[in-house]
Amino acid sequence: MSLLEELRKSDRKSKEQVTYLSTLIKKNIKLLDSLKESLANAKPPERGALMEALEYATQDNSTILKNHLNEVVDYLNDKAPKVKWEAARVLANTAKEYPSDVAKGVEKLLINTKDAGTVVRWSAAFALGEIAKNNQKIQANLVKQINEILKTEKNNGVKNVYLKALKDLH
Repeated sequence: MSLLEELRKSDRKSKEQVTYLSTLIKKNIKLLDSLKESLANAKPPERGALMEALEYATQDNSTILKNHLNEVVDYLNDKAPKVKWEAARVLANTAKEYPSDVAKGVEKLLINTKDAGTVVRWSAAFALGEIAKNNQKIQANLVKQINEILKTEKNNGVKNVYLKALKDLH
């Protein structure tokens, strides 16, 4: 059964669905083999739920998506804001284990730093900070970009995410 089928067959409320799906993924990582197809065939709310389940799963086990990070990167600039912010959080959760893989999402995350949605920008900030902390190869350039973003970001919560990441680097 695919992740999308598991999501669609559930009669649980939204948050319960996500928690249930996350638990299923952690118990049976073979379900991730259907991730690309499930995301491609899902409606925007379903894609959001799938990404949120991945975000929960990677909080507990950051290595679970080893072979599927490219699929997450592909959805960083989805039309649905929830998909964007959950995909960014997945990358943040996995940045320590897979710094070069998540770095593939930097350009898309930088686009999300200009998004109208505060949660999308906050999540992009979180992911960029985690990538900067864990990828020495691109750290200096990313720090410069973060400092430029700080000059225009209006939301203090988003600014604080960047400032915390910069503080952690020193």
